[in-house]
Amino acid sequence: MKQGEWAAECAAVNDLAEFCGARDVPELTPDALEARYGFRRADTMALFGGSILAGVDVLAAAMRAGVAKRYGIVGGEGHTTQALRDRVHGLYPDLDVRGMPEARLFAEVLKRCHGLEPDFLEEKSTNCGNNITYLLEVLRESGAPCRSIVLAQDATMQRRMAAGLALHAPEVAAISFATYRVCAVPRGDAMGFVPEPEGMWDAARYVSLLMGEIPRLRDDADGYGPRGKGFIAHVDVPEAALAAYEWLKARHPGATRTADARYATRDAARQPGE
Repeated sequence: MKQGEWAAECAAVNDLAEFCGARDVPELTPDALEARYGFRRADTMALFGGSILAGVDVLAAAMRAGVAKRYGIVGGEGHTTQALRDRVHGLYPDLDVRGMPEARLFAEVLKRCHGLEPDFLEEKSTNCGNNITYLLEVLRESGAPCRSIVLAQDATMQRRMAAGLALHAPEVAAISFATYRVCAVPRGDAMGFVPEPEGMWDAARYVSLLMGEIPRLRDDADGYGPRGKGFIAHVDVPEAALAAYEWLKARHPGATRTADARYATRDAARQPGE
């Protein structure tokens, strides 16, 4: 592609990222929570396994700042797990990551890098839908009240994660804080990112993940909302995000990430939503 074409591509990607990677507060601090919600500590904060490894640093900073009363990591095995295992093994060759669920992988990095441990792990979930339902199960079983949850997920999937909680626990205040924010920029004949957080996806994977969210979030017969599969609450997708998706889809017709049946929920009583 020519330089101008790369610039247009990056602009479309950034429009999708702006929508998908929601952050409800400018920083994850007690002051920011108080300014927006009137409380300084949420009842729970959960980091989700679909995130890149930089999510561990976000969780550690939040724990040190005291933004929640308890902290958990959620994630079994899904479509991003092997990439996470490979990344963690590269950092810690002594760690046997074979078969290790996402929650435990993140917990190992949290302990080794930051000397911190979460209050709970959820290791059964396989997709965004049951990330939420299993998390809610863990919280109910703990008996501790939960009126507010900080959700920290990969920037590509943050919007959908909050919509899942809105469906299954509409009484709980969901505070979205995507684990990173990047700006796609042209770098010669490729796409780069500023900044480039730890474990950042390669450009093709990042674009595919972002594109895959729009058909899921769009509340129509094929989407995950009430008019479709019913996996998430209704989401209004802004025109800028829709236009960016259609532009990218026309240029890369096979790039949209489709659901992987290996990670669909097997229990018919639960919501899937991979």
